[in-house]
Formats: sequence, C-alpha cells, structure tokens
Amino acid sequence: MAVRRLDPILIDRIAAGEVIERPAAAVKELVENALDAGAATIEVVIEAGGRRLIRVSDDGAGMTREDLVLAVERHATSKLPTGDLFAIATLGFRGEALPSIGAVARLSITTRHRDEPHGWEIVVDAGVKHEPRPAAAVRGTRIEVTGLFAATPARLKFLKTDRAEAQAVAETVKRLAMAHPNVRFVLAGDNLSPLDLPAEGDDAEARLRRITRLIGPDFAPNALPVAASREGIDLEGFVSLPTYHRGTAAHVHTTVNGRPVRDKLILGAIRGAYMDFLPRDRHPALALAITCDPRAVDVNVHPAKTEVRFRDSSLVRGLVVGALKEALTRAGHRATTTGGLRTLEAVRPAVGLPPVGVLPRAVPSPALQQREPAPAAWRGWQAPLAGLDEPGQPTLGDLAGPSADARADAMTPEAEALAQPLGAARAQLHENYIIAQTQDGVVIVDQHAAHERLVYERLKRERAATGITRQLLLIPEIVELDPVEADRLIAHAETLEALGLVIEGFGHGAVAVREVPAALAGGAIKPLVRDVADALTEWGDARALEERLDHVLATMACHGSVRSGRRLRAEEMNALLREMEATPHSGQCNHGRPTYVELKLADIERLFGRR
Repeated sequence: MAVRRLDPILIDRIAAGEVIERPAAAVKELVENALDAGAATIEVVIEAGGRRLIRVSDDGAGMTREDLVLAVERHATSKLPTGDLFAIATLGFRGEALPSIGAVARLSITTRHRDEPHGWEIVVDAGVKHEPRPAAAVRGTRIEVTGLFAATPARLKFLKTDRAEAQAVAETVKRLAMAHPNVRFVLAGDNLSPLDLPAEGDDAEARLRRITRLIGPDFAPNALPVAASREGIDLEGFVSLPTYHRGTAAHVHTTVNGRPVRDKLILGAIRGAYMDFLPRDRHPALALAITCDPRAVDVNVHPAKTEVRFRDSSLVRGLVVGALKEALTRAGHRATTTGGLRTLEAVRPAVGLPPVGVLPRAVPSPALQQREPAPAAWRGWQAPLAGLDEPGQPTLGDLAGPSADARADAMTPEAEALAQPLGAARAQLHENYIIAQTQDGVVIVDQHAAHERLVYERLKRERAATGITRQLLLIPEIVELDPVEADRLIAHAETLEALGLVIEGFGHGAVAVREVPAALAGGAIKPLVRDVADALTEWGDARALEERLDHVLATMACHGSVRSGRRLRAEEMNALLREMEATPHSGQCNHGRPTYVELKLADIERLFGRR
C-alpha cells in the first residue's frame, strides 16, 4: 500500500483524540487560555455535560483579527515568544487546542482586543474554517463549542453520562480555581451545582479562603500552613491535620508554576509524609503550590499536561516530605475540630433533639414519668433519654453507686491543670475513656489509643538518637510459629535487634525472645512477635522491612500501650494528659483515628437545646 499524506482535517481530528478526550479536557484548555490572557473573571457554561454546549467567557486581553486567524491554525501560539521549549511560563503552549476542538465540533470565537474599536468573530465547523467578520463584543473573548464530537460520532460512545461528564467539568474548574485564587470563576449548567468563586487575592489568607470555599468550611480550622524553600524551589500551601481525612484523594490539590497536576512523584511524597498517621484507605485534604524556574521542570511529558518531570526529582520529593512532616510536628497534639461536631451529630438523632435554635418542650417522656424517684445521693442525676444507652447497659440511675474511678467528685481538679489544653482528669468510664475538664469544655480521651501513640513516638525518638533501649527478660519468652514464619524472623534477627527486639531460634517452628524494648516492658510479647512475623510475610524481604521500620515500631507500640479495661488512678490519667500535650502527633493513634474528642460548653449547650 502506497504512503500518502493525510488530509489536514483528518490530522486535526487525530490530534483532537490526544488533546480533547472528553468535555472536561476542552474546558481545561479554554480556561487555561483565558488565564494566560490575564483574565480577572472567567465564566463557564455547559449543557448536556458539555457535549451539547461549552461556553467560556473571559475579560482578558482579547485578540486582533490577525491573531484570531492564526489562533485556529495548528502549531500557532502566542505563548512561546522566544521559541524556547525549556522556558515555558504559561499554562498552554502547544497551539493545538483550538484547531483540535474545531476539527470535531462547531467552534465559534468572538473576541475584542483592548486597542480595537470593535470585535471579531470566526467559526470553525468540523475542520472547515470561515473568514473572520466584525462583531459587537466587549473586551475579552467568548468561545462557544457546540456539538462536541459531532464530526467523530464514534467518540461519543466513550463518553459517560451527562451527569458524570458535568462533574468532571466541575472538578476541572475547581482545580484551576484552586491554583488561581486571584481570579473569579463562575460555573453554571445542568447536572451540576452552580459555582461562583469571588476573586480572593494572592496572599496566604486569600489562598486559604479559596481552598476553604472548595474543600469545605471545616478545612480552615483544621489546616496547617506550609512554607519551605530549597535550591530555587518554593513550596507553600495548606495541609490538613491527620485526623481530618477523606475516603478519596479528590481533595489533594497540587500545582506547579500555577498548573494543576496529578504528578506521581508529588502524590507519592504526600503519601510518604502522612504514612505515619493515616490508614491506607484514607487521604488528607490539602493544596500545595510548587514554584520553580521553568527550566527546572518539563511540562511537555503528557498530552493533557497533567504530569510533569522535574530535573531534580529527589530534591522536590525531599522538600515536600520534609515540609509536610515539619508542619505536622508543629501541630503538636492537635486533633480535628470536627470531632466534637461528629459527636453531636451522632447523639442528636438518637435522642430526638430538635434542630439548633429550637427549644424543646419541657415535658418529660413517659419513661421518665413512670420512673421511681432517684436515691438522695443521686437526686441530681436522671436517667438518660431514650437512645443514649447502649443496649444492655444500665443507666446511672440503675446503679447502686459508681465505681471509685467513675466518681467525678473524687477528683478535685487543680486550677493549673484546668488551664492546660487537655484539662484535668475527672473520671474514667468503662475502664477505657478518660473524662477531663477544661476551662471551657470537656475532653474525652481513648486511653489505649493515646498511650499507643505516646509509646510509638518514644520508640522513634530512641531509634533516631542512641538506639532503642532494651530490657532483658529474666525468663525468655518462647513463641511457637509456623516453621516458615519462624525462619523468616530469624533471618531478620539483626534488623529486629536494631528495633529493640532480640530473638533467636528455639528448635523447629519456635523462637525465643530474650530482650524487648524497655518501653514495652510488661506488654504482650507473643502477640507482638506474631504480628511482626505477619508483617514480614506481607513485605517479603529485608529491604522492604527497612523501608517500614516505623510501621514495625507502631506494631510494637500497640502491644505495649495501656490496654482497654485497665483502671487508672487520677495521677496516671493526668500524667497521660500532660504527656499527650508535650508529644507531637498525639492527636491521632498509629491507625489514624483520633485519640481524643473535645466538646466545648457551647457544643454541650446546643446538645441540650440551650442554644
């Protein structure tokens, strides 16, 4: 078969398959063009998920007649003034978006340059270009795309539902809005919620306001500022506390020189920074902006420009990991402020409380009316409302008297302790939950989760400093295992010794534990060894284990912490609270769950309809 030159329109349609894969991709290209034109306001309107109509209007610089004619030609762009592909300072630069869209749809561009007395309009219909004509227009550009992929109907079969495509468009606009808080964005259309984001500005507070508008009002009080620089690369933004996490990575926003990207290197660095704090199936909420010399990054490695390649990838990864870890450490013992709100939401439906602001009627329930008067010693207590009790649990009024640790008046709080962030311990409930009183609220602490984190952080500090302190067992602990697991443990005995766990073989399918980390003294040794053996089975080799030493320490800490069901004295509870306040990351356990929940007095008053 003879070689022939392809028709120009066919060439454009082939290019469109790489650049314009769905309506959201067309919106991305058009909005990026508007941003490069210096627009202060960008409006996007779609119909049928963008398949029927895409309209992008801006108040940017606009184009002259000559520029408009060239804009719909392939490989024509105003964004490479010097022709240097290694110094790209704009979002779009290929010069393929407009002709590619025009090859598969009807493209209409109306524009007016600031120095022109009137505007111009040009139409490209399925690759056929019409002559520009004068048009009435305000300064800026309005682009309308109708019948997307009408010229290539086979592509329509690969589109999702109108709702799914509309949501993809909304996500694209939100990511661009996140990267440019100084621009107003308006989005409207069917199958999506209208969006109108005012221009915020360029400072850190403006960026936080834009992020909060997009992620949610709970983000700001749970956000940590990030700012770091290294060898000409600047990183800034806001990241969430570890206890403020989501089920998907949809709220992980990263930009490079103003370009939203989903780069594997950056996402991997973020996961590495949060690895110590989040479960595997949870993700943080954050917005990070990387700024560097355009020559230090290649943005031309992906047709949709969603991935980049850094000249020094290890430098960027180290910068992201270090900056995020420093911010998380600086947060200290802070836990998410939404813990108390979640508690209120969990309790409110159960007790049937009215909406906030509506006072309940002062009529006792039938169950309370039929109840016998409470004993004199408990005259101030009444049975909880229906729904508060766990099934099968007696109410306070049913008890003959509280246990010593559950009696709130047995622990007189000191003014100095009340002034501390986590307050003074007042009681222990169900031998697991410490109730502490602060100056303006109540704190509920999960003693096992909190102590688990404290032990873990202590082990990490010891390993990083002089090595983990070990304690010799008077009588070695013999642990029977599967022979394969036992052999694997013995093979990694040297690595485990560096973590404070000294083992040796003890016949077929058994190991003898001779020393354990001092912080785990008195802990459950056999379950610990079995869990470490399971981890080795999952990870495979020593190199994988070396990369997960902190995870092994977390496993050890879990077995060496204060167990649920252990009754604590008042001094022990207060000591635990003070150590939590002094230990970074103590707001969440090793599995990413919060270690305490704080309820302000205002929250409690709302719970009882007093506010």
